[in-house]
Amino acid sequence: SGTDSNPFSLDALAVFIFRVLQRVNHPGNLDKASPNAGYNRREFESELYERFGSLVKMPLLKPDRNPLPDPVKDILNEGINLYRLHTNRHGRMEPAKGSYAKEWARWEKRLRDILFGNADHLNSIQVPFDFAVKQVLEQLRDVAKGKHKTPDTEKRKFGNIVFAAVTLPVEEIKNLLDRKQLADPKAKSFLEDKNLVNNLMEAHVTLAHKRSHGVTTVASYGVYLNQNLPVDITALLFSDKLAALEAQLGSINGEKIDSKNEWPHATLWTAPGTAPKEANTLPQLVSEGKATRIDIVPPVTISGVLDFY
Repeated sequence: SGTDSNPFSLDALAVFIFRVLQRVNHPGNLDKASPNAGYNRREFESELYERFGSLVKMPLLKPDRNPLPDPVKDILNEGINLYRLHTNRHGRMEPAKGSYAKEWARWEKRLRDILFGNADHLNSIQVPFDFAVKQVLEQLRDVAKGKHKTPDTEKRKFGNIVFAAVTLPVEEIKNLLDRKQLADPKAKSFLEDKNLVNNLMEAHVTLAHKRSHGVTTVASYGVYLNQNLPVDITALLFSDKLAALEAQLGSINGEKIDSKNEWPHATLWTAPGTAPKEANTLPQLVSEGKATRIDIVPPVTISGVLDFY
């Protein structure tokens, strides 16, 4: 995963830099002659939404790609850490002008050497250009027909948003619980007692909460708003006061989506007087013998939608 202000995977970051280093005569100096090129993705995309009302995204990475070579990961992480040191001291000043200028220049040289040394890998993980063009044309047609989903103005402002989450279709969750109820005696007893299949009104997997993770972190998910995300449901956990489904999040356009919660889950039920956030304790309660875990094998994949609440 990326960072709050630039939420790209390291794979995407490596490809972007690699492409920049191969360009020449870019009007915005985003080419191999530029000592430090970059932008804040969230701010940039929000501005595009504000100006044009929609945003067409070009596919970048193959979903079945091989992992980044360690030298590439290491040099990118080193650069990210160096940039953090720079911004903590100098804010938005160009890195080449700060007190870490020499370190930055040395890192830049090694970055170029390592990326070009791994050119075959970086080329192999990108989607074919004709496929990317086809996807872009389809999105443009949708925009022209008014079908393209875009965040509404209020949601883009992030002012009243409390948390980001993946909304799951309730009927599919109910069907899953119904099947689990029939297949497992412990689940059957618990679910029947709570009448969960009938009482469940909504389900979501929280990605980030304003109180716990900050508004910037919540807002960083805005670039994926209203997009579909596959979610693997891997287990049912419950105690006398809590019940939740364990979730593993998939990817959107090749970008792995991560929850800031240590244990991604969808809370199904809490006893009166029990706060929903207490569901985070279920894995610990299981390890203490105070809750039950029933694995769902194989996991059930449900398509959710990334949303703000």
